[in-house]
Amino acid sequence: MSVEMKVPPVGESINEVTLSSWLKKDGDYVEMDEVIAEMESDKATFELTAEKAGVLHIKAQEGDTVPVGEVVCVIEEGEGAPKEEAASGKETGGGESAGKEGADKEAAGKEAAAAAEKESAPAEEVPASEGSDKFPSPAAAKILAEKGIDPASVNGTGKDGRITKDDALKAKAPASESAGGNEKAAPAQTPSAPRESQPKIAAVAPAGAGSREERRERMSNLRKTISRRLVQVKNDTAMLTTFNEVDMSGIMELRARYKDKFKEKYGVGLGFMSFFSRACCQALKEFPAVNARIDGDELVYNDYVDISIAVSTPRGLVVPVIRNAETLSLDAIENKVIELAVKARDGKLTIEEMTGGTFTITNGGVFGSMLSTPIINAPQSAILGMHNIVERPVVLNKEIVIRPVMYVALSYDHRVIDGKESVSFLVRVKQLLEDPARLLLGV
Repeated sequence: MSVEMKVPPVGESINEVTLSSWLKKDGDYVEMDEVIAEMESDKATFELTAEKAGVLHIKAQEGDTVPVGEVVCVIEEGEGAPKEEAASGKETGGGESAGKEGADKEAAGKEAAAAAEKESAPAEEVPASEGSDKFPSPAAAKILAEKGIDPASVNGTGKDGRITKDDALKAKAPASESAGGNEKAAPAQTPSAPRESQPKIAAVAPAGAGSREERRERMSNLRKTISRRLVQVKNDTAMLTTFNEVDMSGIMELRARYKDKFKEKYGVGLGFMSFFSRACCQALKEFPAVNARIDGDELVYNDYVDISIAVSTPRGLVVPVIRNAETLSLDAIENKVIELAVKARDGKLTIEEMTGGTFTITNGGVFGSMLSTPIINAPQSAILGMHNIVERPVVLNKEIVIRPVMYVALSYDHRVIDGKESVSFLVRVKQLLEDPARLLLGV
């Protein structure tokens, strides 16, 4: 009996996923609930587990975009068994009949192995006359066409000799036929040939000594979604950015004084994100429009603060959410940030952990950014950008002193937030950060 494995529903508005990788090979025996593949939606990466034990037959290839509900593989329940069970059965068999049965199974196994070896013979053993049997995947066919390579000259490593995308990327165009010798070289023009009859050759810039190759990769669903959302936000909002600078000496002194005791008590370091989160939560209560959003013809004001934290991962930018951040202490915020960052790095974030959010904080300072204009995370109305901390000369009490300064940027939707509110909000965040005691006293 066979079981068809289909792409499961992974969230509202998600209609397709990308098959990132198979963790099992075609023909492998898999156990029930064993992870057999990894898939990537436009919001998260998730695992596909076997619904039954049996032999795996792969239908969709790595890199394919598969609609939700589409069959990606079939598991044949009665086709095979784990090697351990087969070995155990052979050892526990007794008597002459058991030995004969074992011998028959061994012979049958050898025949099956020989047949499998013959079937999986390398593609290069196929005579050139049979090259027409090779067929590339759609992605491979496109790459080969761009390179001008005949598929018959490429050895496919896929199932039944199919040419995969990786085969096409590795394939190189054959050398010019005239490079092998003079027997195929075009005859040289005679000196007496009329000058005007010779074809005009356009001047071509000489290639450099370095590599001239280029590499193409299919955009992941996550990258396509990021691109689409960013362009949509730029087109659909009246986005504006206001800036300010924060003297970070107060927070840095506080961290230096208590960081060891803080870590000893709570088991986590005291970072800047917790201070910024607390400052934003307090300022958002005073300026609720910054924490609001547009829904049709209505403005929705939230009496809670769900802070989205922008996290950069190898797969792209993700924005997990810290729920009810206004109720959390500094250590609770730090623990939550670490938890979400680790999950994001490992691709383990759930759809629920990235859904919602009323305000976003992004920290480009970890990459050395001095100043930026972050793009709003729709449908939110504002995002705060943190940057690197640099010692700068500032004037205090008519004297020039050196202070650790961070530039901060607030991008906001002018349809929801007026200029006065945006500037006042950022000034309030600056006040709270420059005097950390205000965060504890709420003043």
